[in-house]
Amino acid sequence: MTSQRNLKAAVCIMIVLLITGIVCYASFTSPVPEHPLRLMFQNKAGKVLFTHLSHTDDYSLECLDCHHNIEDDETYNCSECHEETGDEDMPSRADAFHAQCKGCHEDSGAGPVECNSCHAL
Repeated sequence: MTSQRNLKAAVCIMIVLLITGIVCYASFTSPVPEHPLRLMFQNKAGKVLFTHLSHTDDYSLECLDCHHNIEDDETYNCSECHEETGDEDMPSRADAFHAQCKGCHEDSGAGPVECNSCHAL
């Protein structure tokens, strides 16, 4: 039979190894990607999950295809120009997303175009 002393030693070794594993896992986290992989857009119609990788790899889109600016060739976040509510000069963020995303899906014949296909979460 296993003695109490050997059992206590085994439990102590397991605890030390567990703590060592947790510390090592926390210390060596993977680097944050330069570009976001997935984005979750929160809105009144339901959350929309967007995956950059499927658009850049599967459909060979470039950043400037979506992150456009008429005046220069820089990429911008949509919210830098498109606010929550739009006006006659600049469409709202929701209108811009719908025109850009849904329009591209319709033109290419790929991707969802129905409301509940994107606003699913």
